[in-house]
Amino acid sequence: MKTEKHILSILVDNEPGVLSRIAGLFSGRGYNIESLCVAETTDPKISRLTIATKANLPLVEQIKKQLNKLINVVKVFELTGTDFVQRELAMIKVRALPEHRAEILRIVDIFRCKVVDVGLEHYTLEVTGDEDKLAAILSLLKPVGIKEIARTGVIAISRDPKGG
Repeated sequence: MKTEKHILSILVDNEPGVLSRIAGLFSGRGYNIESLCVAETTDPKISRLTIATKANLPLVEQIKKQLNKLINVVKVFELTGTDFVQRELAMIKVRALPEHRAEILRIVDIFRCKVVDVGLEHYTLEVTGDEDKLAAILSLLKPVGIKEIARTGVIAISRDPKGG
């Protein structure tokens, strides 16, 4: 059966230990979490976890059933296969030798990202977008010299139905 990336959006009680129980469910059953983002929602008692994982369809169904059994889980949504918006944030520190600075700034302009820190020998860039956009900018910056990368992982939210 085909393994593909699935995005789960999970509403949980905003309490200590909830994240640990969810991560434990994944690790205890040998499921891998590719990325995990969590933050409070508009209701301070509820947090949203966005988890990206690779699995086949029956395994994802099993994961969702097991998540729904956890006491602090309010609701589990699988966004894959639905209409949703996803983004990821990356901060990329690149070598900025004088002969490469103009090229780096052209890339920054093309990808509509920002230079958020400048040093004598580096620029730190902030870029947001989908996985393909981040892969594209990283491939262009690689020859210049990427010193360090920090990424948030995927965050996602469903779109409202059109015409409603």
